[in-house]
Amino acid sequence: MRGLHGDTGYLLYRLGLRSGQLFNTFLQESGLRLRHYAVLRFLSTAEGTLQRELSASLGYDPSAIVGLVDDLEKIGFAERRPAPDDRRSRIVALTADGRTFLRDTDEAGQRVTNELLGPLDPAERDSLHTLLLRLAEDGLN
Repeated sequence: MRGLHGDTGYLLYRLGLRSGQLFNTFLQESGLRLRHYAVLRFLSTAEGTLQRELSASLGYDPSAIVGLVDDLEKIGFAERRPAPDDRRSRIVALTADGRTFLRDTDEAGQRVTNELLGPLDPAERDSLHTLLLRLAEDGLN
């Protein structure tokens, strides 16, 4: 029987936990959590996204998306708009304050990443990113 550190899946799990802890600590003073940050980052790449698309793209339960968007709307980082082709659907868009928040947190986010990946040299970081991206893309198809 192999030990936990011989199990790649377990190591990925532990790395994910550590990453989440570091990001949540960095976000703590803003009152946001990593899930809010993920929604904001996703919205920064789109003009507006249907709530159900947010759920599917981020892998969050639809009810969780509603709560996250509610939170972001309350602090002025996101807004809901009626979908032009379906009045029952809502598009979620990043506000100017949301963009400012992301821009202001870029450096802190990079520090978190640097702490997490500190033992790796730049080439190893690039390789890890490429491999994780390939795994993530395969898992999303």
